[in-house]
Amino acid sequence: MTIKIVVDTSVFVSAIIGKTGPSRELIRRCLKNEYQPLMGNALFCEYESLIARSNIIEKCSLTSSEIRTLLASFMSVSQWVSIYYLWRPNLKDEADNHLIELVLAGNAQYLVTNNIKDFRNTQLLFPKISIIKPEQLIRS
Repeated sequence: MTIKIVVDTSVFVSAIIGKTGPSRELIRRCLKNEYQPLMGNALFCEYESLIARSNIIEKCSLTSSEIRTLLASFMSVSQWVSIYYLWRPNLKDEADNHLIELVLAGNAQYLVTNNIKDFRNTQLLFPKISIIKPEQLIRS
């Protein structure tokens, strides 16, 4: 059975900026169907917004066209998940709450992020959600 994951935008941005590294390897493994990435409306909008920012594009070795192609490829292997119930764990950054909701709605095993500290000290606790960095998932 394929491992279901939610890939935070921090990981996707690291993958397009860095020529190597765990974030790029994780995206590569998703494209090879080693992991099943889950996608929702809010996360997709974040991805689209970030890849259009000039400060991100300037740091990339990929062209804007190549970045859009990579996102389209990533979307083609992602499972779309509709979120019907808002848990609102009240994270430090309100904009990150949708990631926990996507993990819950899609029954993902992992939320993969480069910003683990952003998911600590929530008002609602979800002990079965594993929040890990890309390198941790790759090593497991």
